[in-house]
Amino acid sequence: MQGRLTEAQVRVLATLAPVTPRWTLTGGGALAGFHLQHRTTRDLDLFWHGLSAFTREPEDCLQRLQVAGFQTHVIQRTGGFVRLRAEVAGEAVIVDLVAESIPSIEPPNEVTAANARISIDSVYEILVNKLGTLLHRAELRDLVDLQALLARGGDLARALRDASRKDGGFSPMTVGYVLQGFPLQRQAKIAGMDAATTAALDRFRVELIARIAKLSQP
Repeated sequence: MQGRLTEAQVRVLATLAPVTPRWTLTGGGALAGFHLQHRTTRDLDLFWHGLSAFTREPEDCLQRLQVAGFQTHVIQRTGGFVRLRAEVAGEAVIVDLVAESIPSIEPPNEVTAANARISIDSVYEILVNKLGTLLHRAELRDLVDLQALLARGGDLARALRDASRKDGGFSPMTVGYVLQGFPLQRQAKIAGMDAATTAALDRFRVELIARIAKLSQP
């Protein structure tokens, strides 16, 4: 185990560590395994910063996983995105491979997973990305992550500015609007979240809207 990652998830990371050019673990995998360990994750997000499209990287990943004993299946594929399923010993891991042409705000960190050195996004980089993600999907895990990241002392004002740098369509006002309509109660019920945790997360949502509105004032 590595933090809150499963044995199979750690094995995937170690197996793919030699792939070049190097990838960076981000999102829930980086938070659950190395930074906050506040929740588990169902998938691993591997980003190739500086690539606009893949060449042989997905094939290299698939080959290495198969040699390591994983049964693999490609679920979705475009020029810069591949979602695959890797299964071993009865456990399946969803792995998202992403070619990311937009530069990072901060350089990644170096950590060890199963004696393999891997690159992971910084806590602040993930905070910036999570704010941007709100414009494209409304998932409970993103709100949970934002709550944990800001509780750790994340700089919201700076992150809002940097999110605008990474996504030309991003604005604090738009994020506030998205948060107002966030389907928290419905998603919490589906996820089996208890009433007290749901109420606390909803209070955080309301407080976050107010903080963003205040920071957006001229």
